[in-house]
Amino acid sequence: MRNHVKAKLKSGKPAIGVTLSVMHPETIRTIANSGFDWVLYDTEHGPWSIETVNDMIQRTSGSTASPIIRVVWNDMNAIKRALDTGTYGIIVPWVSSREMAEDAVRYSRYPPEGLRGCAPGRPARAWGVSPEEYLEIANEEILVAVQIEREEAIEKVEEIVSVEGIDATWLGPADLSASMGLRGQFFHPKVLKAMERMVEACIDAGVAPGIAAGAGVAKFGIDYVNKLIEQGFRFINIGVDLSLLELGCKAFLEKVNL
Repeated sequence: MRNHVKAKLKSGKPAIGVTLSVMHPETIRTIANSGFDWVLYDTEHGPWSIETVNDMIQRTSGSTASPIIRVVWNDMNAIKRALDTGTYGIIVPWVSSREMAEDAVRYSRYPPEGLRGCAPGRPARAWGVSPEEYLEIANEEILVAVQIEREEAIEKVEEIVSVEGIDATWLGPADLSASMGLRGQFFHPKVLKAMERMVEACIDAGVAPGIAAGAGVAKFGIDYVNKLIEQGFRFINIGVDLSLLELGCKAFLEKVNL
């Protein structure tokens, strides 16, 4: 089993994901088999422990959508524990320099390319391969995305995306706008200009531009996702599962003759 999200992004196609908020295997499996490319387990802002995430990934292995974890920090131990759940990729928050991007890659790779400790049993089970095969393919197949969410990250984005091993970025409009003194103004012209700079830098470097698009979807609807794709974004998260549930319920009821 290979990482179809990484392959899709490499080919220039968009990969659409959704953040999980309901930690139940039946719910996760339903979402993961609905057509999304990836599902996100958020351990930075979400309340889920790594034990819970590990249990859910192991119990829903074989689903169509690849599991991806946003780690709590750019930390070797946090990244190692996340990868050992069997996730197909990580999103690393607050990467604002080339050195931080290099650390994220190094922490995600087995030696000699990196510093990840070798304990392939659990991730191999989730991937449906032998531990030996997992060790052989993991460095190439694990997706590494860095979150661009500080003004200083935008200023150094060309350096960040030039790091070998970075597959995608993930722009965080909330933190980015706050760092620019525009807290909550996700669509301020300065924020939009920063987004454009990131997309351009990614395209030049052969890295997939990504974004946490939940706020835009909530404000403008699903058409916002199509607009992002037109702008060049590829690694797109459209929000949380409960928002989709609410959206679906409303869309259904609007068409019922009550």
